[in-house]
Formats: sequence, structure tokens, C-alpha cells
Amino acid sequence: MLLAVGLAVAAGAAGYVWLAPRPAPVVAFTTLEHGIVSPAALEGKVVLVNFWATSCAVCLREMPRLAELHQRYAARGLETIAVAMPYDPPNLVVAYQRDKRLPFKVAIDPNGEIARRFDDVKLTPTTYVIDRRGRVLARYVGEPDFAELEKLIQGALARG
Repeated sequence: MLLAVGLAVAAGAAGYVWLAPRPAPVVAFTTLEHGIVSPAALEGKVVLVNFWATSCAVCLREMPRLAELHQRYAARGLETIAVAMPYDPPNLVVAYQRDKRLPFKVAIDPNGEIARRFDDVKLTPTTYVIDRRGRVLARYVGEPDFAELEKLIQGALARG
């Protein structure tokens, strides 16, 4: 029994869940400072969508690295959207975003619709990379291997 649980945990932390691109959900994001970000506003961009919570220690640990990635590649077409989970109190999300001066868009998902549309996300952090044609290239559950994530983003940006 313990072996089965250990293998399940190891498999979940392995990185990619999707090996072949598939269409990303078409959703609008309600952000703290930028209003509604429509699907049309994301067309032609590489999009990193990160589901997180202020109560998630791993999420908070990875935020500075996500900010670095965003700053490094935003000018080349990377859009980063951090989606706070429905159970996260909006006042804590606003305070964290303001305190850390996150350089990317932070969205709230009060009724859980965005999380449902993205494979019914329940675990944080969960990160998706979407290419310029609107296809999910990868999904990471847990903290991603940032070297691998960066290579994926570079490749997606290079495919212009």
C-alpha cells in the first residue's frame, strides 16, 4: 500500500502531464488591476497560467521564480496569469500582489469556473503553458522544474 502511494506521489511530481498539445480552455480572466482579460487579448501570445493560493507554501516559494520568468520573456510575447483559487480570500490575494509587486496579471476565480475549465484544478500550484496557437503544451502539478519550464517557454516563443 505504501509503495502504491509513493509511486502515485512520484508520478504526480514528475512534471508534464500532457505529452501532445491540445486546445486550451477558452476563458476570460478577472484580474485585480487590469480588469477582464479576454481570450482575444491572449491570441498570439505564449501564456503561462498558474493556479495558486496564499495559503500554499510551495506557491509562495515559486512566485519569485515565476516573476523572473515573466520579466525575462514578457517582451518576447509571454503573458503570465496567476489565478487565485476560489477558497483564497480576495483581500489576502490583493495584499500579497501589492506587497510583492508581482509583475504579471493576478486573477481571482471566486466561483471556481476557471479552475473547472482547466481540468478541474484542485491542487496548488498547478501551472499550464499555452502556445501562441492556443494549445496546452504542458501541465505541471506541484512546483515545476524551472529549467525545463524555461526551455519549454523559449521553444514556444521561438516558434513565433
